[in-house]
Amino acid sequence: MPHPLRTRRPSRHALLPLAWLACLACQANAQDKPTNAAATLREVVVSGSRSEQLGDELPVSLDVVNQQEAEFSQMQDIRDAVRDLPNLSVPRGPSRFAITGPARSTGRDGNAGFQIRGLGGNRVLMLVDGVRVPHSYIFGSNAFGRDYLSMDLLKRLEVLRGPSSALYGSDGLAGLVNLITHEPADFLHSSTGEATSLGGRISTAWSGDDRGRGLSATVAGRASDSVQWLLTASGHRAHGLQTRGDIDTPDTRRTTANPQHDRDTALLGKLVFQPDGWQKHVFTLEQVDKESSVNLLSSRAPLPLGGTPAQQAAAVMDERAESTSTRQRLTWDARYQINTALANEVRTVLGVQRASARQLGTSDLYRNPDRVRDVFYEETTWQAGIQASQSTSLDNGWARKLTYGLDYQSADLSNLYTGVNPLPPEVFPLKRFPDTRESGSALYAQSEWMNERWSIVPGVRLDWFAVDVRTQEGFYPPAKRPARSLSGSAVSPKLGVMYQVRPGWSLFGNYAGGFRAPSAYQVNGYYENLAEHVVIAPNPNLRPEKSRNLELGLRTRLNRLQADVAVFSGRFSQLIQEQRFISGAGTLADPKVFQTVNIDQARIHGFEVKGHYDWGLWAGGRWGTPFSYGQARGKNTLTGTPLSSVEPAKLSLGLDYQTATWSTRLVVRHHAAKRAQDIDSSETVKAPKVQITVPAATTLDWFAQWRLRKDVRLNVGIVNLTNRKYWMWSDVRGLESSSTVADAYTQPGRSAQLSLVVDF
Repeated sequence: MPHPLRTRRPSRHALLPLAWLACLACQANAQDKPTNAAATLREVVVSGSRSEQLGDELPVSLDVVNQQEAEFSQMQDIRDAVRDLPNLSVPRGPSRFAITGPARSTGRDGNAGFQIRGLGGNRVLMLVDGVRVPHSYIFGSNAFGRDYLSMDLLKRLEVLRGPSSALYGSDGLAGLVNLITHEPADFLHSSTGEATSLGGRISTAWSGDDRGRGLSATVAGRASDSVQWLLTASGHRAHGLQTRGDIDTPDTRRTTANPQHDRDTALLGKLVFQPDGWQKHVFTLEQVDKESSVNLLSSRAPLPLGGTPAQQAAAVMDERAESTSTRQRLTWDARYQINTALANEVRTVLGVQRASARQLGTSDLYRNPDRVRDVFYEETTWQAGIQASQSTSLDNGWARKLTYGLDYQSADLSNLYTGVNPLPPEVFPLKRFPDTRESGSALYAQSEWMNERWSIVPGVRLDWFAVDVRTQEGFYPPAKRPARSLSGSAVSPKLGVMYQVRPGWSLFGNYAGGFRAPSAYQVNGYYENLAEHVVIAPNPNLRPEKSRNLELGLRTRLNRLQADVAVFSGRFSQLIQEQRFISGAGTLADPKVFQTVNIDQARIHGFEVKGHYDWGLWAGGRWGTPFSYGQARGKNTLTGTPLSSVEPAKLSLGLDYQTATWSTRLVVRHHAAKRAQDIDSSETVKAPKVQITVPAATTLDWFAQWRLRKDVRLNVGIVNLTNRKYWMWSDVRGLESSSTVADAYTQPGRSAQLSLVVDF
């Protein structure tokens, strides 16, 4: 049965945003002129072409969230950063996991990572300054997410929708998120724009939804004409994210948040050396540390104990968990202006990154022996690349820019599973997969042909990848057979075209391919539990996932209206489904066998609308409306069943008012319902259970900024102003409709946010 909270179907209104945009376009076209590039600050991005370029000139769907918007809208983490971007989300379940037991990892991975147009996890490539963010790792009751990040270090966030493998290789199956950190030059100027030798920023923030508080400080300096430096340090403390649940009992009936204490610290150091106008070297050191401790009251058995004597003996009396994660990065990024026959510019990148995570859990049982689970996961990555570009002016008003290069990366992955009182036949310590080296090398090339109206961008990349087992120690035995290595290759093409119909109006289209190589734990992951008669078997014959995406769009840049409309259709093959049931009756003699396999083929299609309309001056200030709407549908083309991972439609509509000294914004967000016909329950819960659905919801947020001085800003906000009770689909996937604790998965109610920023 579906969840009892229901709303009417919103799909009949799906075309309203397009109709509204058409009216704005007609009004703007009748009285407006194309944007004056000299008078309007346009966003420069690096993700669309691997070099700095105006985002408006790229034939792709690209979103940018800059530091000014993040500050004004009180964005505390990556989940906040994408809340107004269409067909984009960051799953985050409540901390209601269990120390032992299969598929009980809810909330362990925090902000799990980005989901773009219905696909997420390791199918979205995440970069920090071009260096890959560690993969997520989920096995049984353990889940390590990808939130090794701090918003305090970021200058902007770039999102490239659709396959990005033609430029960046594996993992760019669904899209790319590139997080760009600050540079010294961002702070070495006064409020009037004059160059300074010392500058920086101090900010403090408080959020009511998790009772969080943070402090960040940045200082940058100009040591000489050729040397600049920057140092940023930040700290953040918070508790569990609140819910709209009202059952506060210390047992499995609980729907309020479990007691939780989070502590995050981050450090960024940069040194920029530019000895002359022909070369620039950037050395970066980054470290992000996160700690969390949770008192899992929601795991405790209700008192008095019921059930059979065996069930009473295994009842949980107390359960607690601690987790830590660390990411350390050191990179050298150099650019040379050489002006030879082969290239005008050469860029070299060399980086090393170490990420480690630990999850420690203790479980106090009524009569059975207590359990302790101590799990480690670590990635050490080396990344190197050389890229050349050559710009040439041709006849008849055409110009060409050729970009080509070589990439190499190598990641050593390891895990360790230990503790007290393992389930037979396991003996601690052990490894769920063997120590493995994932490596890849690639050649890529992209050519941009441009004239006054046309931009044509073909590209191709050839990747070689390998998953090499380094040692069997700790894995075989106890695994039944040795782990095996795997290797392969992939070709990723792309073609983008943009045509300027008239000044301020452009049509664009692109076709792109993507792929994702199997990971170490998908190839060789092994688990055996005699008590539950379950075996998870490795699969060394996995093949890469592949995607092909076609997108068509319209882009307008007028003085009043700036908008993008895109329709897309993506086809995905050889999708990897983890822990699919293969055989077995679930007995000691014939256990149930699960295995990760290539099985799914899928199609995801939809459209997106986003932009801003300037209403002009009225009542002493300027009025404007930022807007976005995204809708997607997905289907497993082999079975005809819906693709449950696709998010429901989302509308964001704002009203801005700006003066010289203060600004304010009201934001209405509408989340469409996720209905039973849009869900394949067999994909999310075990039969005969049925996946819960979520009703539609409309929320209202308010933000304001007071510029007390040119260099002092006070930001305030009230989130969920109407105190609406609602759910996010990505947070409840895997929750049965019969659950009595659905309120534990609700979003926070009304809460305030406050920050103070001082530049110097």
